Amino acid sequence: MTDPRDPAERLALLEADNARLRRLLDGAGLPDSLRHGMRNTMAMLRTVMHRSADSAADVESYVAHLDGRFGAIMRVQAATDAFGDADLHTLISDELMFHLAREGEQASLAGPRVRLRPKAAQVVALALHELTSNAVEHGSLALPQGRIRAAWRVADTEAGPPVLSLDWAETGGRGVVPSGRRGFGTDVLTEMLAYDLGAAVDLRYEPDGLRCTIRVPLTAQVGRRVAEDPETGCESDGR
Repeated sequence: MTDPRDPAERLALLEADNARLRRLLDGAGLPDSLRHGMRNTMAMLRTVMHRSADSAADVESYVAHLDGRFGAIMRVQAATDAFGDADLHTLISDELMFHLAREGEQASLAGPRVRLRPKAAQVVALALHELTSNAVEHGSLALPQGRIRAAWRVADTEAGPPVLSLDWAETGGRGVVPSGRRGFGTDVLTEMLAYDLGAAVDLRYEPDGLRCTIRVPLTAQVGRRVAEDPETGCESDGR
């Protein structure tokens, strides 16, 4: 499945494809906001398709992983089309449920209300998909006693935006070690999160499971924390 062309040629072809897509959408007479969202989603899908091919071992695994990654992106697209942004708790629980890991059984989630902008939500959802898929295939969720805990918090900083920290912890695994082969999931966690969201990621392979901490500056382009007004029960800005 490896593309014989060199990286520069593949990048040029991808940029040309995205340029053709932008021209097509610009000529479709769509509202600016919808056109912008579609461009972002299609660009993300094309990136996933090309980079998945680079790391696929065979056609069967390429198709299976691509289907899962596209599904994660399109679930986010449906949510942001409906509500304008995406709830972080829902992103995590939906991805776990897609892999048959139920909150309260094999998974526990804890954190404040955080809503992510569409593009940021797509990148975070893709990272969550890679973490969950890895847990199912190689980590804690491959074993009956395996568990996952996802906990997040938002901390103010003296200068700059608040920082969203998401801790992903697997327990109940056995002999978890790096695979030695750099795949698409590693690229998402170590490169895409940093490039698109300015995130810092710490990956640790503990004996009983993977630990991953993702720290993202919660700028206006990324998202916001929200709180419920105790009197009305409605969401209010949590900054």
